[in-house]
Amino acid sequence: MRNLLNFLLKYNNLIVFLILEGIALYLLANGNHYHNSRIVNGVQGITNGINERISNTRSYLSLREINSDLASQNSSLRNTISELAQEQSIDFTDVNDTVTGQQYSYTPARVINNSVNRQKNFFTIDKGTRQGIRPDMAVICGNSAAGMIVGCSENFSVAISMLNLDFKLSARLKSNGYFGSLTWDGKNYRYALLNEIPQHISVNVGDTIETTAYSAIFPEGIPIGTVVEPKKSGSDFYVIKVALFTDFKKLNYVDVIANLRRNERLELENRFK
Repeated sequence: MRNLLNFLLKYNNLIVFLILEGIALYLLANGNHYHNSRIVNGVQGITNGINERISNTRSYLSLREINSDLASQNSSLRNTISELAQEQSIDFTDVNDTVTGQQYSYTPARVINNSVNRQKNFFTIDKGTRQGIRPDMAVICGNSAAGMIVGCSENFSVAISMLNLDFKLSARLKSNGYFGSLTWDGKNYRYALLNEIPQHISVNVGDTIETTAYSAIFPEGIPIGTVVEPKKSGSDFYVIKVALFTDFKKLNYVDVIANLRRNERLELENRFK
């Protein structure tokens, strides 16, 4: 009680001023239509501004949930497209998936750890064996190649990034079908190198690089990047600098791709090795 009295005594002039100011505004607003409308409009403007900022804040805080929902819908659409594509080719069926004949299955995941500045980069996703993830599954970001699963726990998985000196991927020029091996030289996270393309063919800046059908991990035709600089080396092959479509510094939501026919293919190929 003493503190309240001390506060009132200390700020009595300010309190009296505010009370009188409030009374004056009340009388002004009620005694004059023009001033009344101006005050009401001003208060409404302030209220609307506050409500808009609150709404924007709520929308921003819900972006993660929205992105997660969009990633799930995207994977569902990929699975549907894969099933429909298989139905269009009813002459060929998949003995490993007798329900739909689908060859590839897509699962959305979120990147929770990532590196781009090392010579051997990896990233971690928030799904593991409990959600059906296994080693040797492809990982894409949007429609572009990103890496491959190399290790799993029950609820998490680690993928080797394309930005890793040990990562190799069979890739081809979309314009003519010539294929080679795509690797990273450990320098710039935005570029990779395509090797083993013969020099007698024409390679143009801007040509699209995509995955081949030779991989038992990645589906055929996944975009990788575009040709930036085709260089002729001392051998009979180009060393082609490729601008990657995937920006690994923005890696967030990805899709993990399971090849449902991979084991069948590998078992058959291993018989002749």
